[in-house]
Amino acid sequence: MTNMKAKTLAQSDICFLGAGNMAVAMIRGLIAGGLVKGSQLYVLNRSGGEKIEKLGEQYGVRAGTIDRHQAEAVSGADVVVLAMKPKDAGEALFKLAPLLREGQLIVSVIAGLSIGSLQNALGRRPVVRTMPNTSSTIGLGATGIAFSPEVSEAQRKLTLEMFEATGKTAVVLEEAIDAVNALSGSGPAYIYYMMEAMIAGGVEQGLTPRQALELTAQTVLGAATMVLKTGEDPAELRRKVTSPNGTTQAAIEVLAGREFQASVRQAMLRCAERAREMGAEIDARIESIGKSQWTESGGSK
Repeated sequence: MTNMKAKTLAQSDICFLGAGNMAVAMIRGLIAGGLVKGSQLYVLNRSGGEKIEKLGEQYGVRAGTIDRHQAEAVSGADVVVLAMKPKDAGEALFKLAPLLREGQLIVSVIAGLSIGSLQNALGRRPVVRTMPNTSSTIGLGATGIAFSPEVSEAQRKLTLEMFEATGKTAVVLEEAIDAVNALSGSGPAYIYYMMEAMIAGGVEQGLTPRQALELTAQTVLGAATMVLKTGEDPAELRRKVTSPNGTTQAAIEVLAGREFQASVRQAMLRCAERAREMGAEIDARIESIGKSQWTESGGSK
């Protein structure tokens, strides 16, 4: 049995099951922050090929495929990070369950997959449900974290250290994780979408694409930094920029007339709703696989 209480993040071996964008962002953040060495990380994907080979070469991690290397990677891990695609989660969990041992910490970054569903498939063990975002790649991530009751204080500390290495964290009740998904998990895409429009508008009015991109990026960076450094409410900062009958007011009136704020809120509601739908789809898959295994074992499983 691994003594998790005696281990810090710097001493822990971590197995990533899945090598998608979020797993890669976490790996980059952890290694760039100097919190772990590449040799402490084992990264597995369903298929091999150039992508997984490059991960091994670039970060010095142990890399392989789930079919060939999962038993080895999981057996030596203190932390197992579930980063596979939601559609693959049901089958993957049942294959993982017999490989786990007591004391291992399970950390999920799979949208919609609840702690209850994880424990139904893996047993009553320490589980952490998280919702990070891809800005973790550059140490500016935002991650919501919910713990199952089985997670020890040492494991909580290790989890927070892992995600704080890649940005800000917020410990929330599990029922708020879908809201985190809607806000910060998918949030970068909303901002990029806005930036696309700003860049296109700048080019239409005579700027070069490079000028429009650089000015847009700096504007977004400056606005976010103002909120964080001044501590002022964004609404107040907006009012300070908006002179009566001025150019900014004219622009804001156009956005308001097209229900800009309402559209953002509706988009977030739909995002959270889709996360719950995905969770229900995974639950159905887990139940289906469980019933199939029960039938195949003659009801003795």
